[in-house]
Amino acid sequence: MEAFKQLNGLVAPVDRVNVDTDAIIPKQFLKRIERTGFGQFLFFEWRFDEAGEVNPSFEMNKPRYQGAEVLISRANFGCGSSREHAPWAIMDYGFRCVIAPSFADIFYNNCFKNGILPIKLSEEQVQELFSRTAQHEGYRLNVNLEQKTLTDEYGLRIDFDLDEHRRQFLLQGLDDIGLTLQHEDEISAYEAKRAERAYV
Repeated sequence: MEAFKQLNGLVAPVDRVNVDTDAIIPKQFLKRIERTGFGQFLFFEWRFDEAGEVNPSFEMNKPRYQGAEVLISRANFGCGSSREHAPWAIMDYGFRCVIAPSFADIFYNNCFKNGILPIKLSEEQVQELFSRTAQHEGYRLNVNLEQKTLTDEYGLRIDFDLDEHRRQFLLQGLDDIGLTLQHEDEISAYEAKRAERAYV
C-alpha cells in the first residue's frame, strides 16, 4: 500500500448528506474480484443518466473538478452496507482523501486499510471548504498527515485529529497484512519451533 504523508490536491465537492455505499458503487458493479477497475463506476447513477450519458448537473462532472484527489462531502458519508468496494472505487477514481463531518464506522475503517485518509471536521469547517471550493476555480488543499493540518493558498489552516495508530498505518503504507509482516522473523521462528515439537 502506498504511504500517505502529504498531498496537495484539487478539491471536488459532493454536496449531499448520507452518501451511502450503494451510491458510491452500485451493486451491479460488484462482480469483479480485483481491487482495481471500480473507479469508472464511482457515483455511477449520479454521474450518468439512464441513457448512459454524462450528467452535466452532477458536481464531479464539471471540467473544473477533473483530476481531483480530495473529496469533500456532508455528514454520515459511507453509510449503508459494509462493502469494501466503496473505498476501492474512491481510490481507483483518484481520491486519496475524503473530508466530511462524520463517516459510517465500517467505511471509515476500510479507508485506512486501502490508503485513503478520511478526515472528520466540524460542520462549520466543512462548510468553509465548500465555500472556498465554489469561490476559487482550481481550489486545492495541502493535506499534511505528518503535521495533521489542512492549508490552502488563501490563508486557511485547519488542524485535524486522528488516532495515532491509524495515522501510522497511512504514514508507513501498512495494511493489516503489512503490519503482520513486520513480525515475519518472529512468526517464522515460532513456526519452526512448533514444527520441531511436532516431531518429538
